Amino acid sequence: MSIDIIPLLLFWIGIYYIVTVSLNMEFGYAGIPNFGKAFSVIIGAIAVGGILNRLLIYYYGIKGDFITASTYATANINDLIAKEPLVGLFILLLAILIAVIIGLIAGALFILPSAKLKEDYLGITLLAISESLFLLCTYNLKIIGGYYGTSAPDILAFMPGNYRTWIFAGIVLFIAFLCYLFFEKLLNTPFGRSLRAMRENEDVLKAYGRNIMFLRMKTVAIGSAVGAIAGVLYTLYTVNIVANAFTRAEWAFFPFLMLLLGGKGNNRGVFLGVVLYVLIKVFLDVYKYNLKFILHIPFEPVWLAYMIFGTLMILILYFKPRGIIPERPIFTIPIKKKFKKIYEN
Repeated sequence: MSIDIIPLLLFWIGIYYIVTVSLNMEFGYAGIPNFGKAFSVIIGAIAVGGILNRLLIYYYGIKGDFITASTYATANINDLIAKEPLVGLFILLLAILIAVIIGLIAGALFILPSAKLKEDYLGITLLAISESLFLLCTYNLKIIGGYYGTSAPDILAFMPGNYRTWIFAGIVLFIAFLCYLFFEKLLNTPFGRSLRAMRENEDVLKAYGRNIMFLRMKTVAIGSAVGAIAGVLYTLYTVNIVANAFTRAEWAFFPFLMLLLGGKGNNRGVFLGVVLYVLIKVFLDVYKYNLKFILHIPFEPVWLAYMIFGTLMILILYFKPRGIIPERPIFTIPIKKKFKKIYEN
């Protein structure tokens, strides 16, 4: 592999980690099978293409249809960013803020119709809602440009092309690290322990007076807000928004694979699963035609990744259901003190 692929590897590791660590809270901790995870990533694209672009169109007073007006608006802001780099940082922070706010609201509404469902019915309902938003964004050209797509601001317009991927990879990894710290802190609180209790036995949690529906809404709202950040970063990196890019396979199935591979209920295990997946994915993308020739594959190699990852998912569920790094029990400060006294005695 060429050294030029390294920043792309780092970028995808950061993006996928943000999505998967938020899924880990929903599924790994709370036991909510959110097969509609792509919903939150699309929210990030809507925050950039549907809202931020419209703010720029209004600011510059551009007339015409949405797709054409977005092109002119982003061209104007890119010229400004090329002269004033801090404007690019402002656009990034504004887009993330919009995405987080919409993600919190949309996530709570997203789970609301199915908050009382369990397991398979819950997962299928969430998938259906996510697919509905995907199809709406694909065929309604006024939201984010639909299947034609629309442009997005280039927050690194001042940066030479050779360094752009490196800088963006650094930004994504930094935000991914902040997400890791956020979830490590959040999930090692009474809230995180309540999520694990809900996953194991809802009836016990109800007996202690906890509202299961409210817990689910809060969990998916936070997970959707963080997942929307990944959607923002992805669209700002590609400088283009096409609804067809936010498929359930890319943003729902593969994050589940990474989560189960590394170990659910474990944020460090999630990171390992993401790294392994990205390395395998890039290897297959680079050498798929070589593998077709060596293995005499009788079909197009573009389907090879889906077959390998599908098989890998089955093998993980059968032989290693707890992942490479299994979930560890929670040791609170009082418990640690208790164990310390036992060992001292």
